[in-house]
Amino acid sequence: MVGCVFPGFCFYRLAMPVSRACLIFLFACLCFSAGAALAANADGKDRDAHVAAPVQGPEDAARSLSAAAERVFGEAQPRLLQIRTVLKSAQKQSSIGSGFLVSADGRALTNYHVLALHALEPDLYQIEYRAADGSRGSLRLLAIDIGNDLAVVQLDTPPGKQFEAFAFARAALEGRLVKGERLFSMGNPLDLGFTIVEGTYNGLVDKSYQARVHFTGALNPGMSGGPTVTKDNHVVGVNVARSIDGDLVSFLAPAEAAVRLLEKARAGGEMDAAAVRREVGAQMNAWQKDFFAALDAQGFRETALGPYRVAESKADWFNCWAYTNRDEWRKLRVLMNRSSCNTHTQLFLGNEIYTGGMEISHAYFKSIDLDALQFSRRLGVRHPYLPGGAGNRYTPFRCRDDFLASGESSPQRPALRVSWCARGYRDFPGLYDVSVVAVTQDHDREALVSNATLTGVQFGNALAFTRGFLAALKVRRDLD
Repeated sequence: MVGCVFPGFCFYRLAMPVSRACLIFLFACLCFSAGAALAANADGKDRDAHVAAPVQGPEDAARSLSAAAERVFGEAQPRLLQIRTVLKSAQKQSSIGSGFLVSADGRALTNYHVLALHALEPDLYQIEYRAADGSRGSLRLLAIDIGNDLAVVQLDTPPGKQFEAFAFARAALEGRLVKGERLFSMGNPLDLGFTIVEGTYNGLVDKSYQARVHFTGALNPGMSGGPTVTKDNHVVGVNVARSIDGDLVSFLAPAEAAVRLLEKARAGGEMDAAAVRREVGAQMNAWQKDFFAALDAQGFRETALGPYRVAESKADWFNCWAYTNRDEWRKLRVLMNRSSCNTHTQLFLGNEIYTGGMEISHAYFKSIDLDALQFSRRLGVRHPYLPGGAGNRYTPFRCRDDFLASGESSPQRPALRVSWCARGYRDFPGLYDVSVVAVTQDHDREALVSNATLTGVQFGNALAFTRGFLAALKVRRDLD
């Protein structure tokens, strides 16, 4: 589970690297130097020329890291910003995050979720910045990237004023960073003041559809949108999220995504609420198209649960787990084996609107001592809890229940009782949350219960996925 990096919102998150060629070159030079020294000793020459270098102890190493952090933070301070979303009627902050300057004319990067309140409701909220030197002012929204949770803003300042700005690490843009390299993350956690955190680069997150940099360091609420840099103060990523299930597990939006958005921002002007909604809709449509294309390209594999066969995606960005109740201490009346796969993707669209995820689960139930009626009541048809907050953000759920019989087109599929529910997004027409539950009807004391949940999906994509999901359910009692 991913937690907030700034109060009020949740979302789904080094030295300059030495290239492989440089590492090989350095190793070759060391070998050559060592060989030359041995040869000289063998000839009886320069026997005392080699003097051992002093060994660096733990205290020396700690002082070296501390000095690097001091220098990085000292250079970075004029480029750091705290970004506040302010309720206009009260002139009090509603959320805080961080940002950083990326151009001399006052453009800055932050997270979309830091200023989403203003983006969707600018009549109610305004966005402001505070710099490390105490200066402050208003901001204008120029561009957003929902998939990477990024935004570009413009500082409103006197004409001609010039700012110090961060540059991006070329090694990060070219994919040449090496795991274990030291990184420094900066921001304003919990409104306590600008701080710096040392951490480690650990590559892109495995098993994730979204490109996220795994940063082993302590990101805290309020640091969202701040920069994570190399020892040379070159940006490798933007603070996005942290895991609340572990320690020092944090995530960054990649530098290349930030650079792409900056290029896009150069071509457009300030975005109003209508422009934001259009852009969010367009980006979600594009994101879905790529997501479902990737899902189809990865394909599916068939797996067994009791006498039933179900399909699971081969995509490595599905995280799958299994559970059984056989080892429970209490007396069991129904045995259950369950598998669940989740993409753990989560896109933040607006206040209390999280979307972009998919979860698929299958559970096989077998009665121990329940009769057919008791077993049927025990199963029921339950839709999972769907994320989301205030009801005014969504339309009410509308559900349809039906029975599907086996047919010539799907002779191995058992008869199914299906419940299909959907709700729409009021702010973003054309997007829906969908839940489908299917219960097999071919046996009175055992059943397969399959569920799929999709958030922020187009209606057509949801229907197409549901058809494939139900068609993949099979019964093969002849194999038992």
